Amino acid sequence: MKVHEETLSNDVPDAADPFPQHKDNAWSKVLVLTFVVAPLLAAGYGIYSFWGAGVGWLEIGLLLGMWSFTGLGISLGFHRMLTHRAFVARAPTRAVLLIAGTMAMQGPASDWAATHIRHHAKADREGDPHSPLDGFWHAHFGWLLRDQFVRTGLAHEKLMADPITRFISKTWTLWATLGMVLPGLIALGITHSWWGFASGMLWGGFIRVFFGHHITWSVNSLGHLFGTRPFQTTDKATNNFVVALLGWGEGWHNNHHAFPRAAYIGMRWYQVDIGKYVLTILKWVGQVRNLHIPTRAERRARRRSRTSGA
Repeated sequence: MKVHEETLSNDVPDAADPFPQHKDNAWSKVLVLTFVVAPLLAAGYGIYSFWGAGVGWLEIGLLLGMWSFTGLGISLGFHRMLTHRAFVARAPTRAVLLIAGTMAMQGPASDWAATHIRHHAKADREGDPHSPLDGFWHAHFGWLLRDQFVRTGLAHEKLMADPITRFISKTWTLWATLGMVLPGLIALGITHSWWGFASGMLWGGFIRVFFGHHITWSVNSLGHLFGTRPFQTTDKATNNFVVALLGWGEGWHNNHHAFPRAAYIGMRWYQVDIGKYVLTILKWVGQVRNLHIPTRAERRARRRSRTSGA
């Protein structure tokens, strides 16, 4: 089976303007705001229900199941595979990872990846889409409403050159809607009631999106403010254990900025990286290959450069 091996350099000169920021219209910003506020309201109702009448195992299972599926889609599909080419996946696995990430309700895969490429090129400098140097709330979610997305340009075009990425990006509203409706349909099939459908959609859809959003956004905000910095980088990225534990390993953010193409972001035995464990299984069953893993010598050299003040 043919394996996608498209290359995309993250080190393009600024003068080429490979990732221009896009000016979204008012309707687009209203839509973004809706999907910031609606999951928040749903989470508030969920907390009220939890402490009131209680929540069943079906709802908890749908929340955890959909959160895991879509969260790994963001971490492995959108981030490590699409943005950084940290590994190569077979076409069906590539499609599943990108669909899972799209169900997380964070926009089209191509836009997400192109915006993140800009973040790495300008991390914690002028032009970074979401640096906490512009304020914590800007980094956490305010940037979503400030024309920071990259939807055109060379980086975006190269991402869209892949037919799988292009198809899933162009049909992203279908997959995002499916991500909200699917848990409701599962609950409907089990409970045979429309109340079950609504409850499944609430917990596996809206509340799951709330947790997924804020965990991803915490990498942008908390991951550049609080934690340790074992590696020398030109930005403020830190390793944050709590964010890493909840974010499939993404919270080892200083590791990531030191070695952006690394497939395994957790680089010490004690650095929990669930994405790493999933990739190990996928490699074992032949679904991914060419995993980029920094050598011990490379890691030691980067640590020494920090110690020497280089």
